[in-house]
Amino acid sequence: MLYKFKSKAAGDLILLEPQGVQFLHIIGKTPGPQGIIDAPEMPAAIAALQRAVEQQEAAQAQAVADAAAQGQPAPRLEGISLRQRSKPIIDMLQRCHQAAQPIVWGV
Repeated sequence: MLYKFKSKAAGDLILLEPQGVQFLHIIGKTPGPQGIIDAPEMPAAIAALQRAVEQQEAAQAQAVADAAAQGQPAPRLEGISLRQRSKPIIDMLQRCHQAAQPIVWGV
């Protein structure tokens, strides 16, 4: 399944199901075939994404530090970080919030 996020204020954003579900969970929305993010919800969604990025980066830094302390090689990190994945989503949320336009999916 693909998640296609649409708004009149931004271009469409397409996410594969695992990334779409992760995004929706982070911002407090229930993943499903259809939904909406209203403009008043967007600042909280942006803040939640930024917190999730910071938490992931802190956990990765701690894992590297723990491995170094134990004389182990640094753990291998994901190919694409949450920071990279969330950038287009955050940009879309910011544009849509400024234009007071909702973001919908599955419609």
